[in-house]
Amino acid sequence: MAETGGTALSMQELRAVTRYAAESAQETLEVFERARPADLRPRDAIDAAWTFAHGGERGRRLRDTGWAAHRAARDAGTGAAGDAARAAMHAASAAYLHPLADAHQVKHVLGAAAHAARVAELMAGDDHEVGAHQLERARHRATPVVVDVLSRYPAAPPGGGRVGELLRELDAALRRP
Repeated sequence: MAETGGTALSMQELRAVTRYAAESAQETLEVFERARPADLRPRDAIDAAWTFAHGGERGRRLRDTGWAAHRAARDAGTGAAGDAARAAMHAASAAYLHPLADAHQVKHVLGAAAHAARVAELMAGDDHEVGAHQLERARHRATPVVVDVLSRYPAAPPGGGRVGELLRELDAALRRP
């Protein structure tokens, strides 16, 4: 168990958060692969996240595939494909949620879901209602363990454009009793 700055995280909790992030990112993978069919970096990041979530090692492959998905976002060619790659990056990086009580850590928990909601919006012509529906699905998918881990951190930070708005909306919805 890791503990710093007032919060502690077990490996089981990290796996639950990573599973949640991988579920969100998985929904966007097709969007990226339609734009860049030969680029496997986001798929590799999501696969690594799933492996960790199901008991695999939290090691170099997870980190490397996360960074590779981040680079794939720059090469994506469309906004939706870029956000899909960022969702994959967040899925892989969820395993590295720090036990620091820092609002930016909320991105490790909810970043994949926020980017998935943005992908849905962009695919629907920037329809924010579609994003709201996607956030509702993400809210229902969050397990009690994910909500408990989230509650140990301050609310999501300001900024981040539309994805930041979606992140804060989901964060607020999950914190409501």
